[in-house]
Amino acid sequence: MGRRLAEMEGKRSHDPQYSPRSAARATATGFPVGAHGEVFAGPLIIGAGPAGLSVAACLTMGGVPYALLERHGCIASLWRHRTYRRLCLHLPKRYCELPLMPFPASYPEYPTREQFLDYLEEYLRTFGIRPFFRQEVVSAEFDGELWCVRTKEVVAAAIDGGQQEAVLSTATREYRSKWLVVATGENAEPVLPEIDGLDGFKGQVMHSCDYRSGEPYQGSKVLVVGCGNSGMEVSLDLSNHNVHTSMVVRDTVHVLPREIMGLSTFRLSLWLLMCLSVQTVDRLLLLLAWFVLGDTARLGIPRPSIGPMELKKVCGKTPVLDVGTIAKIKSGDIKVLPGIHSFHEHSVEFTDGKTEDFDVVILATGYKSNVPYWLKENDFFSEKDGFPRKPNEWKGKNGLYAAGFSRRGLLGVSIDATKIADDIAQYWNDIGYEKHKTK
Repeated sequence: MGRRLAEMEGKRSHDPQYSPRSAARATATGFPVGAHGEVFAGPLIIGAGPAGLSVAACLTMGGVPYALLERHGCIASLWRHRTYRRLCLHLPKRYCELPLMPFPASYPEYPTREQFLDYLEEYLRTFGIRPFFRQEVVSAEFDGELWCVRTKEVVAAAIDGGQQEAVLSTATREYRSKWLVVATGENAEPVLPEIDGLDGFKGQVMHSCDYRSGEPYQGSKVLVVGCGNSGMEVSLDLSNHNVHTSMVVRDTVHVLPREIMGLSTFRLSLWLLMCLSVQTVDRLLLLLAWFVLGDTARLGIPRPSIGPMELKKVCGKTPVLDVGTIAKIKSGDIKVLPGIHSFHEHSVEFTDGKTEDFDVVILATGYKSNVPYWLKENDFFSEKDGFPRKPNEWKGKNGLYAAGFSRRGLLGVSIDATKIADDIAQYWNDIGYEKHKTK
């Protein structure tokens, strides 16, 4: 936690009248503003996922009002609506906690998707966070003095038993503030690759964000395109449901066991990096991975020439943490195939010249930032990938901040949020609240 927030929390812990909820009431804003764009005293936070919620909680504890805008009708929409049922946190819970609130002691070392969502809902209640839902940002730009954010508010109603929504009306709003916190995250939109013949494939094609369970596909032949954490776990889930599963491995990838001798591989790597060079740590991790998993290249999953920790540091590419997929590949329950050359009506041709029929194709091809679509700024954020141009950067110019773009998972989210809130709270307290009042 930032020094200033830590000092505040320490002082308030001795105040019997103080609680996070009372802090939230003290920073209540009376938002949303009208259509004319009144200037708001505190920062605007875009996105009510873990990053946006973390910034909001830290600002609450610093006594700074804010407005949290979310395009969907719930918090953490990616976790709630775009994840498969078997999903668990890949890292131990201590590395996935949001600022100021640990996971319940009763939670397992790797909380489930449902447990994480329950944790986020309790986080919302504890800090009195009140997002403004269905506020889709269509543009945000700095006018030389303030950030001007325009949103489209969509009013919808559930139809077909809640499976779909019908749009009833739309309205536009304008928000203006001295600070803009971009917290839409690294995974805002699914990446859909362009592959020759894909549009002509007669079977079912879906992105992994729409996959929930392998149960509906029992007896089918399913091809999973991609071998990251999502591709590996979707393949494992399909195999566990007796689905004829194949997985495309086009590029090199580092696969590490999630645990080594009962110890988290992530935790072990952090300990080793405290006293050894990253290259030495990589050599040790790869040696241990070879003992646990064997030679993955012989399974059709070659490793990159650069080690997993160094690759993460240089390129931001996260190693895959195996939770059982490699064993399924070794047993023949999951078939590994090379890159795709093209699709046909009922089959797929691979780069080795072989062709095979499939009923379903699941594109586990990742996600991307959506920041370039709406933020009219290209100095701090890259127009190419929607990430800050410098690795681990969280602060830009003119009151612009980035939360959750460090490629360090939920641990990085907490670090970013604490720094951002500390920075804004310091400025807020230095010049005095009276100068921040809404015009």
